[in-house]
Amino acid sequence: MGYCRTGHVVVATRDDLVGQYVGHTAPKTKEMVKKAMGGILLVDEAYYLYNAANDRDYGQESIEILLNVMENNKEDIIVVLAGYKDKMDSFYSFIPGMNSRIGNHIEFPNYEVDELVEIGKVMCRELEYDMGPDAEAAMVAYMTKRMTMPFFSNARTVRNAIDLARMRAAIRVFNEKISPYSDGLVTETDLMTITGADFPSVAELEQSEREGTAIVA
Repeated sequence: MGYCRTGHVVVATRDDLVGQYVGHTAPKTKEMVKKAMGGILLVDEAYYLYNAANDRDYGQESIEILLNVMENNKEDIIVVLAGYKDKMDSFYSFIPGMNSRIGNHIEFPNYEVDELVEIGKVMCRELEYDMGPDAEAAMVAYMTKRMTMPFFSNARTVRNAIDLARMRAAIRVFNEKISPYSDGLVTETDLMTITGADFPSVAELEQSEREGTAIVA
């Protein structure tokens, strides 16, 4: 579309931009900016650059460099600051001049449940896993509840849910097929199929929410 010379994207987090000692932050930030010149610098979870509890935090130096780049090199680099809306709003409120340099604020709505399930299916196919007949319904129930709970993050939550289901599937197969009390016959289908039982139930999610345990993906 011609908005930038190359169109390449460089993704950075606080760890890529901020050093751990005096004099380390500026070179790190400038190096990432240099890599992104002509393209896009995407700073993920940008609010972690600012630590309101520590006025000597080195993240402030990185922010000042980025502000300068956005002002003086805006014809040759696009800077995207990404993160959860509430945290980004706080970030902007703490940094004078940030809003005036960010021309567009875009809020992406959460995916619908059916879209999340489709993303899960794609992830399973890429991992060469099959979802059994009852797995889709179980995932719908899981995602419907999970969306109402803290720390929901769309595709990342889907990936975590699939990873959790795979782990639970492996435990299930061991108990059913490999343990001393099983018949010992394990097929590739057994190993590579996720069933409805492998997703945490709504009751399990509700219990984890009450108890603050770590079942939530």
